[in-house]
Amino acid sequence: MSKDQKYDLEERTAKFGEEVIRFCKDLPKSELTKRIIDQLVGCATSVGANYCEADDAESSKDFRHKIGICKKESRECKHFLRMSAVAVPEIADRARKLWVEAKELNLIFNSIYIKVKDK
Repeated sequence: MSKDQKYDLEERTAKFGEEVIRFCKDLPKSELTKRIIDQLVGCATSVGANYCEADDAESSKDFRHKIGICKKESRECKHFLRMSAVAVPEIADRARKLWVEAKELNLIFNSIYIKVKDK
């Protein structure tokens, strides 16, 4: 991965959403996992969608708001990945890898949010 690719948040958030979709497709379907899958796909794909919106924000206030949503959605991903590991223990290792990426994204968006807030 080149330096430019590493910091391309649009691509990184899209790949995260794609990986979560693949992960959820592999989860066994049950009443228990249905809600987790719906929530997880929703928040994981929302991170990238809201980052795209932030990138095209109409004002600094709009940008900050969209980054705040990215921050919240990435944190929500951490929660539902944890719940998925409890619901289906055999996928805990995969969930953990995705959880680490969600945490890193959350830290990135927290940092951006704080910097924009202070301006």
